[in-house]
Amino acid sequence: MQIGYAGRTVVVTGSSRGIGLGIAEGFAAAGARLHLIANDEAVHARAAELGATAALADIADKAEVVAALAPLERIDVLVNNAGLELMTPIADASDAVTDAFRRVIDINVVGTALVTATALDRMGRGGAIINTASIWGRVAEPGFGAYVASKHAIIGLTKTWARELGPRGIRVNAVCPGWVHTEASMRSLGRMAAAAGEPESALLDRIVAGQALPGLMEPADMAATYLFLGSDLAANITGQSLGVDRGEVPW
Repeated sequence: MQIGYAGRTVVVTGSSRGIGLGIAEGFAAAGARLHLIANDEAVHARAAELGATAALADIADKAEVVAALAPLERIDVLVNNAGLELMTPIADASDAVTDAFRRVIDINVVGTALVTATALDRMGRGGAIINTASIWGRVAEPGFGAYVASKHAIIGLTKTWARELGPRGIRVNAVCPGWVHTEASMRSLGRMAAAAGEPESALLDRIVAGQALPGLMEPADMAATYLFLGSDLAANITGQSLGVDRGEVPW
């Protein structure tokens, strides 16, 4: 089954690398008119490669969000993918950890809300919002309190916004990725392995062994779920959080 996005405008935040770039590549292949947003100069090069437009923005800054979306008259699908994953152990009361905690919440929760609120006046009936949560939005991981809290919050916002925006014909869903081979996830893997005093390879083997399906996902593996949720095939799905984790977490 082919899902086409010709003539439809899709915005993807956090799309200069990792899962966001994999999502953007999927929408580009499906013919979407793409607008990429990231707090990373590389977003312009990625946009050029995909025939997309781009904006550099810190989504926790309202003025930058407004400027990033200003060129668009219409948005059919908004993918809130931008996020920050840092360790914030509760036993560490240092200023650095406190600052990291605030920054994670500012980007992952406040930033997602700012982008969504700013985009709404460009969205009409049939529009779709897809938030990137995480399997850690359903479970937890020691040492990652801010990130885990932020992804629980994204699932809560998804349910709330689905109720708020349903009367306007706008659907809101979340995707909860499991372990995907990205720079961010491998960095977290290294930190987790160091905290546990074990080799990264051993920890990764244990994580993969806990999945129902073997193997580590790549960013491109995530795109199909977003393409489906943004399409008319998912017209009756809203307020849901879909796990894409190769069976790691029972839903």
